[in-house]
Amino acid sequence: MAKILVAGGGIAGTITAIALHETGHELVIHEAYDQTAEGVGAFLTLAVNGLDALAPLGLKGLVKDLGFDTPRIKLSLGNGREVGDFPLGGALPDGTLSQTVLRSDLYVGLRDEAARRGIEVRYAKRLADARETSDGVLATFEDGSSAEGDLLVGADGLRSRVRRIIDPKAPSPRYVPLLNTGGLADGLRLDDEPGVMHMTFGKRLFFAHVVHPDGGVWWFANVPRKHDPSQAELATMTGDAWREDLIRQLAADRTPAIEIVRATREIYRPWATYDFPSVPTWRTDRMVIIGDAAHATSPAAGQGAAMAIEDAVTLARCLRDVPSIPKALATYEGLRRERVEAVVERGKRNGDAKAVGPVGRVIRDFFVARAFKNPPKEDPNAFMWQHRIDWEAPVS
Repeated sequence: MAKILVAGGGIAGTITAIALHETGHELVIHEAYDQTAEGVGAFLTLAVNGLDALAPLGLKGLVKDLGFDTPRIKLSLGNGREVGDFPLGGALPDGTLSQTVLRSDLYVGLRDEAARRGIEVRYAKRLADARETSDGVLATFEDGSSAEGDLLVGADGLRSRVRRIIDPKAPSPRYVPLLNTGGLADGLRLDDEPGVMHMTFGKRLFFAHVVHPDGGVWWFANVPRKHDPSQAELATMTGDAWREDLIRQLAADRTPAIEIVRATREIYRPWATYDFPSVPTWRTDRMVIIGDAAHATSPAAGQGAAMAIEDAVTLARCLRDVPSIPKALATYEGLRRERVEAVVERGKRNGDAKAVGPVGRVIRDFFVARAFKNPPKEDPNAFMWQHRIDWEAPVS
């Protein structure tokens, strides 16, 4: 049994801790913030490959209880023309479908489950530095405290401190020229099948909405923006001014988007989109990064949370079956790198179609309509949805 320090107490860090605990290791999660992430964040759709990876950890049912089935996507153009209706990853053998869930609900559910299993979380522990010792790793925190373990796992997201410790020359995230926003609309009744994700390539922005089984409408929008905004600029995009800006950009489209935006009490303050085409160094002998810290992908792939779950389960299997920590980390990278970089590339390609100018939009709409009129025999996204991890199979 190893003592493992996890940097990052969000969804990725908590699932990683649960997976490693399942294989008999001692875990301590160190979270930079001094409070939990309850009530923070928008919503996400967790694809079936991520749900399948949760099954051996006993967490698939937890997610299904928190979310709702999202079986299909209907894709339209801004002129109101529907061009595609296709499954969102299909169903698992037991009938499980992709799930849409509030990020905060998922976080709280996982946090409570980790606590039930006896996993310790220490808050206000922002990692300052870490170094390998003769038989492990020593982590120091900004409050002056320290912790020792056999391994440090960096599940600390896009701006990962562990990534910089492992490789001071690690690349910075790549800006994808899109802002993200969204919200939950109340008191609005749309004649849509609950759970079906309606996505529209609009004339100025990409808009998606889904009707919750209780009748509410959850939505998000991707707003093209050429230049990477500062936090100060993003902070100004709030309130009625931000709402009216969205409405202005949606006015050219034949969708219920304006009605949805007007019925939303609080619109999320926008955040910028980033990804990592490739992070050259994921590990040392006693430190490793997972999730967004290693391979952030554009939301256009719909795989961010699923990739972090697959990472966690794969890392746990490697540490369970490979006799030394350095070899286990090397095996983990070998099993994950090619796949996640392919997913990042797919997300970038999907995202690029959302950030085109007037001429590019005409070309895009033409090719999108043609693609769904004569769809390829094989779904180019199938490699994402169909990936399965055999928890019981030993890692060689």
